[in-house]
Amino acid sequence: MEFQRVDVVYSLLFDGATSKILMVLNKNGNWTLPGGGVEAGETLREAAKREVMEETGHNIEVGNIVALNEGFMDEKHVFFFTYVGQIIKRPKEIPQEENIIKVEWVDLEDADRLMPYYPEGVSKLINESGARYILQQK
Repeated sequence: MEFQRVDVVYSLLFDGATSKILMVLNKNGNWTLPGGGVEAGETLREAAKREVMEETGHNIEVGNIVALNEGFMDEKHVFFFTYVGQIIKRPKEIPQEENIIKVEWVDLEDADRLMPYYPEGVSKLINESGARYILQQK
């Protein structure tokens, strides 16, 4: 069986003042960090910024990769890159995105429970230095 490679990016946005993480409830009923598929010709970092803007309206800067998950789903070989992000500008209004039910700031304890795909907890990722992302070009 041949699997199609798919890259997905997520952004971990932490508000230190409230100790909350920005999360989205997807139409499939799963809570995730804001993110989605990388489009053709787009870098991982560009995709992370675009997805956060589309889903939450927040303009962000993207930092290091703090998690890399991999899985085989529906005849796809999926790589999930989780970046730490920093909010540059908050929206006046959250946009309506067709695949998102709601956007919410969630307590760390709840985020750990809602996102089991980070076995040590998403809260541990906040303090990780992560791996640098380098775009190699000629």
